[in-house]
Amino acid sequence: MVSDGALYTELAAMLRAAGIENAAQEAQWILEDLPEEEAARACASKRCEHYPLQYLLGAWEFYGMRLFVGKGVLIPRADTEALVDAVLCRCDAEKPLQIADLCAGSGCIALALKQQLPKAAVCGVEWSDTARQYALKNAAYHGLEVPFHHADVLDPMTAAQFSKLDVIVSNPPYLTAEDMVQLQTEVAYEPAMALAGGADGLRFYQEITALWKDSLRCGGLLAYEVGIRQAEAVGEILKAHGFVEIEILPDLCGIDRVVLGRKTLHKETTD
Repeated sequence: MVSDGALYTELAAMLRAAGIENAAQEAQWILEDLPEEEAARACASKRCEHYPLQYLLGAWEFYGMRLFVGKGVLIPRADTEALVDAVLCRCDAEKPLQIADLCAGSGCIALALKQQLPKAAVCGVEWSDTARQYALKNAAYHGLEVPFHHADVLDPMTAAQFSKLDVIVSNPPYLTAEDMVQLQTEVAYEPAMALAGGADGLRFYQEITALWKDSLRCGGLLAYEVGIRQAEAVGEILKAHGFVEIEILPDLCGIDRVVLGRKTLHKETTD
């Protein structure tokens, strides 16, 4: 049996030789989750094939929350925390807000918002039942009452079931057709339906904005995560649909990552 230090050195060397960029840190993460020698070696060996570490460990951290992930669900990324921050900065925690997370995936956005806004009614909508099961498991694990609906956000019948929402938030598929054929090996293991956003990557922004704007209250917030160099185009989509106070916000790396706007203020019609 090797010492912890020797095993760490061995795993880091394995990962480095396989071209894993953050080999030392990943070796540490593996040992933290899998202290048993053979399990740690098996995990590192699979990681050397560039299989996602998050799937191998079965969980990943997002906004201070440990979330279960696995094959069939998009891996939560630190970039998306900028979207959560942007929404939280524009919400009153004392109000019983109605919030919907579209293309909810693992539930990371919805659950982070619910944790920080306990008085809000937060729900998620996700078409993949595999991903939805992870979201439900994560909600149960953290004791958060967040329902996740199995539905297609691009179906008009889905949008029609929601009304007078205060916030719609979404990290939709946004990779272009070109991006999809040039995926990093690790990303290629993630579900294509959670990545592909049409030829120009803008399909979901166009269709969600058109379909769901009527589900928002007047003055309600629509907030998106966007891909690199998409922010201006998404801002124009919001503008074309009458949204105002449009903002583009960066992530921690300084990349324009969040686009948001408010539904035009005017007198609401009565039901």
